[in-house]
Amino acid sequence: SVAYWLKVLEGWRRQHGMRVLVVERDPTYSRASTVLSVGGIRQQFSLRENIQMSRFSASFLRDINEHLGVPNEPPIDIQFQPSGYLFLASPQNAAALEATVQFQRDEGAQVTLLSPTQLKAKFPWINTEDVAVASYGLEDEGWFDPWTLLNAFRRKATSMGVQSCSGEVRAFVTSTNHMIAPAPPSARIKYVHIYMPDSLEYQPVACAIVVNTAGAWAGKLLEAEGLPRGLCRPPLPIQPRKRYVFSWHCRDGPGLSCPFLIDTSGAYFRRDGFAGNYLGGMSPPEEEEPDPSDFSVDHDYFQEQIWPRLARRVPAFESLRVRGSWAGYYDYNTFDQNGVLGPHPRLENLFLAAGFSGHGLQHAPAAGRAVAELLLRGRYETLDLRRLGWDRLVAGEPLPEHGVV
Repeated sequence: SVAYWLKVLEGWRRQHGMRVLVVERDPTYSRASTVLSVGGIRQQFSLRENIQMSRFSASFLRDINEHLGVPNEPPIDIQFQPSGYLFLASPQNAAALEATVQFQRDEGAQVTLLSPTQLKAKFPWINTEDVAVASYGLEDEGWFDPWTLLNAFRRKATSMGVQSCSGEVRAFVTSTNHMIAPAPPSARIKYVHIYMPDSLEYQPVACAIVVNTAGAWAGKLLEAEGLPRGLCRPPLPIQPRKRYVFSWHCRDGPGLSCPFLIDTSGAYFRRDGFAGNYLGGMSPPEEEEPDPSDFSVDHDYFQEQIWPRLARRVPAFESLRVRGSWAGYYDYNTFDQNGVLGPHPRLENLFLAAGFSGHGLQHAPAAGRAVAELLLRGRYETLDLRRLGWDRLVAGEPLPEHGVV
């Protein structure tokens, strides 16, 4: 997305041939968080910037062929399902949900509140026990195919002259590498060392600007060889957090009206196609985070933690049959579960776009444009995302998002 928007916005630089290189260590994208997600998009966030990014992205996806269509190629169909998100709140959380919905409405989101009676009337398959109120997105919410969006960005960027490289960035050369102490207050990255697949060799690439969009590994990338340790403080608080997604079949489950439902317990599910198939999962508490070192799935987690919650909310799920599962990573910002966007405070030509903690896919069109505006115009123009910058990390002032699923 960043690469695409750089080409869209380069303007007068076009004649000078601004060169953009995307470095991808997994060209199959088999381990990419994008394709391992469940593809949701929603307006129902608690932070203004997240709502605004969702609204921008929804508009972008609605007109995706105007943005990402490539001449002489088939039109893009991201298979958007506009079924909305449905958040359920217990009595103790009802007031907070109602206040959040009013805030979302003030930002232009189309969200309605449903009483238990209204909820049961609209979705008869729901058990409304312990539900005090629900919020339901009426517009620009649902889910789409992540793989299609990724490929559309990739093909369009390539058609506009963006170059790509299969390799891994493991080291940097900065303006301080050959300086004698004391260390300067800032530095510039001069070269990036890209290691080729299955090789000990690397290719040094000269660069004017570096954008760290390494997702779950964005924090680790800032610990790479060559970056002055004293200038990388505070550390970027982004870690890989493993999340499971399970798929199941239930013949008598919710039909075509099934939304993307987030239960009071934190469990979630959505319809997957039209034949009684569903996807779902649940984020564990902090003290029970699974080991992120591999993509193995704990199948007992579904049986012991998720299934009882689903069956309690949707009685038809008592007789579901698990069809499959997979694991993927959240690029989890342990500081406040929000993305970090913008320039690094001490590495002068390094920019960041990572740490979205599970909502990066849906915000990618907006975040990509925002970073491109900063690089080419020196300021945000479409959306004011300054609060998502590094300053809050330095000041120790979190900007929490309460709607992380």
